[in-house]
Amino acid sequence: MVPPAERRPDPEPLATDDRRAVVVGTLVWAVLAVACVVARDRLAAQGTGWWLEVCVAGALLGLAGLAHLQRREGLKRRGLRR
Repeated sequence: MVPPAERRPDPEPLATDDRRAVVVGTLVWAVLAVACVVARDRLAAQGTGWWLEVCVAGALLGLAGLAHLQRREGLKRRGLRR
């Protein structure tokens, strides 16, 4: 049996701009919601009127994500989180 190799240390986490990704995603959901409002009658006729609710939910979850990131950054600045 071959002995297990020594485990290398974990790499440092990459610095990412999480806020930008969440803002872009939230804006995409908001634009899609507006498109669904414009095409509401056609979507309802096709049985896909629920798409509007999905877009609104996506935008609201994006806003919740932004609030979470804001809180996390505040905790980092105060040194309460690494």
